[in-house]
Amino acid sequence: MSMDTDSPKGDTFSDDEMKKDEDIQMTIIHKNPKSKEEVERYRSERDLCTQYFDKWSELHQVEFVEHLISRMCHYQHGQVNCYLRPMLQRDFISALPAKGLDHIAEKILSYLDAKSLCAAELVCKEWHRVISEGMLWKKLIERMVRSDCMWRGLADRRGWGKYLFKGVPNEGPKMHSYYRGLYPEIIEDIENIENNWRCGKHSLQRIVCRSENSKGVYCLQYDDDKIVSGLRDNTIKIWDRNTLECVKVLTGHTGSVLCLQYDDKVIITGSSDSTIRVWDVKTAEMLNTLMYHCEAVLHLRFNNGMMVTCSKDRSIAVWDMHSPTDITLRTVLLGHRAAVNVVDFDEKYIVSASGDRTIKVWNTSTCEFVRTLNGHRRGIACLQYRDRIVVSGSSDNTIRLWDIECGACLRVLEGHEELVRCIRFDNKRIVSGAYDGKIKVWDLHAALDPRSPAGTLCLRTLVEHTGRVFRLQFDEFQIVSSSHDDSILIWDFMTNTNANPSESRSPSRTYTYVSK
Repeated sequence: MSMDTDSPKGDTFSDDEMKKDEDIQMTIIHKNPKSKEEVERYRSERDLCTQYFDKWSELHQVEFVEHLISRMCHYQHGQVNCYLRPMLQRDFISALPAKGLDHIAEKILSYLDAKSLCAAELVCKEWHRVISEGMLWKKLIERMVRSDCMWRGLADRRGWGKYLFKGVPNEGPKMHSYYRGLYPEIIEDIENIENNWRCGKHSLQRIVCRSENSKGVYCLQYDDDKIVSGLRDNTIKIWDRNTLECVKVLTGHTGSVLCLQYDDKVIITGSSDSTIRVWDVKTAEMLNTLMYHCEAVLHLRFNNGMMVTCSKDRSIAVWDMHSPTDITLRTVLLGHRAAVNVVDFDEKYIVSASGDRTIKVWNTSTCEFVRTLNGHRRGIACLQYRDRIVVSGSSDNTIRLWDIECGACLRVLEGHEELVRCIRFDNKRIVSGAYDGKIKVWDLHAALDPRSPAGTLCLRTLVEHTGRVFRLQFDEFQIVSSSHDDSILIWDFMTNTNANPSESRSPSRTYTYVSK
């Protein structure tokens, strides 16, 4: 077979093929030359079409243009698009202030997130002026403080919250540049705190309760001003958050204080003496004593005029709270075959867990039984219910996540070596404490994702207690825990004092899942 040696690749082309290729190139690149007569005829016909076009209604004009466009090729569509695009664009942000409508321009831009607001500042000087004079970075920070617990907490703890909203009396307002610089500082602060949670970096404060007889802190609750604790020595002690000194001791129970909850008016406690007592949160005066259970009151919850208590006697009592001195028994829920260790509720469900290995769900309004959640292999010691998620801890050393609506177990968390005694969760984390003396921090989002490997779920294991962990509570910045070692520990992830995280007693994630 012969080849044309003049062709670089040995290909040959016929004269017809070359002519066709040349015609295609001419069509795309070159415009056909037009004579003067053709141009004049085009202009005359165009003017005539325009006269007809002007006489038509807007609807017919649009229809005619659509008809023309449908007859054009793709290249012509591109030309028309280039012509129309600048005509359709409107800088309404710049146009509104020119008409005295600055407030509307500010309102529109106030809905932007931080990334979009940064981009808007760079559009032009007028957009930058609207953002600056409208104090939109301040408004963005205020919006975040209203909607996010982390931001709200930082506003109080870091001190910049006083410059938001109404500002500081007798002090001039901050300039826009202050808030423009504050926003990235807050973001960096949040990232550092989240990193502290992941890496176990924290400062630690310890309260030694110095119980006179039997030692152990069974329950606690805290706020920014105080920690209220229930002790094995039958007392309730209130501690000042700043000095960590005991400021009040409430006496009256004749058995260990096993559970408590308080609000801005009362502290309610349950004891192994089978009674529930109501105290004035400010004066520490005992206001009421409730007696129904015939054995230890193991847990209680109250909210919106309703209280639920549970007992070693296997019963759950539902109470109506009309006032601190007027609390009446509404009904009793029966069904568990062993001590009921914990209860929780909202406006839809009451949830209880027992030593009989089951979690039972009841209707809050009617108190009718709804369903049982089965799965734990041994008794259940702790539980929290929020939205439609239930998280429970058991003496089988595991934590389970449940969907309360269908009763399905969503995930089993393994890692504790002894009974899981206390558990809390928020929208990011689960924190658990166990009789092995350890506190574990788990990734809630990963735990709810069935694709997440089991080895990635535990973020950190914190080891400081020398006895069983009985109770804990946490927020975005700290964990407060109590133990059989007669201490209360405050783990502060906001003010990390560990120079080297590897020096902390709390092991890194690498060592969380060491084989037993």
